[in-house]
Amino acid sequence: MIVVALVFGALAVFVAQSWLNSQNDARLKNVPVPVAVKTRKIVVATAPLRFGVELNAGNLREVPWPENAVPDGSFASIEALLSAGKRMVLTAIAENEPVLAAKITGPGQRATLSAVLTPGMKAVTVRVNDIEGVAGFVLPGDRVDILLTRNTSSERGANTSSSSDVVLQNVRVLAIDQIADDRIDKPAVVKAVTLEVEMSEGQKLALAASLGTLTLALRKAGDLAAQPSRQITSEDLGKPQKKNGPNGNYSTITVTRGTKKENYSVPAEATQKTLTNSALNQEATR
Repeated sequence: MIVVALVFGALAVFVAQSWLNSQNDARLKNVPVPVAVKTRKIVVATAPLRFGVELNAGNLREVPWPENAVPDGSFASIEALLSAGKRMVLTAIAENEPVLAAKITGPGQRATLSAVLTPGMKAVTVRVNDIEGVAGFVLPGDRVDILLTRNTSSERGANTSSSSDVVLQNVRVLAIDQIADDRIDKPAVVKAVTLEVEMSEGQKLALAASLGTLTLALRKAGDLAAQPSRQITSEDLGKPQKKNGPNGNYSTITVTRGTKKENYSVPAEATQKTLTNSALNQEATR
């Protein structure tokens, strides 16, 4: 009986082991075989790099990168990056982030504000204070709207009225005072803000600064859409806010009664009808 039991026990172990081996082979056949990914070396930062930092062998290293995902403007080696001359950081680079040509200066160039400008754009500086500069919460890289507040007098200087206009919308902030680092995150009260604008927009800013007080309105991050605006005068204070019409546009009409001028904001459609009717009436009178 003992011999029979040993034979059947050995047979059971053999059958179980055979079944387990067959299951393991079947499972291995269904596992996808990993495909070797082709890589190439690119240069990345070994530590966070801020605006104005000079690149060198100490803050750069070469790492393998998937060949089909190599970003445009990357460098294959540290030697290729630094061989033509020293280079400075223009846009903040994070640790292990690829160093791209668009984020650094050309060979031998300095990290100046002119190197950060978008082609065709100009840098214009406006004076602000702790109130006009949104209490120091405007930082490089933010987007702002520029408002003009001014006082206007009648022809004889007897009456004075105040008004506020939107001069420009969605303008990028390049620097505050002399700081152009777009990674700073602490508010700072400054006396000047440098903006990136087109030539005609720069002319508007210069003219507006000579007419009254400029105030910055900070935009929400990612909000790039232009919003309808109209002139706000002292007569609008204390009145219910008027909602924009279907076209979202308002025009300001100035009515002169004797020596007194009054401004009225009306929908642009109504303004066009008024001007058309006025022209027809003048033609009928002739």
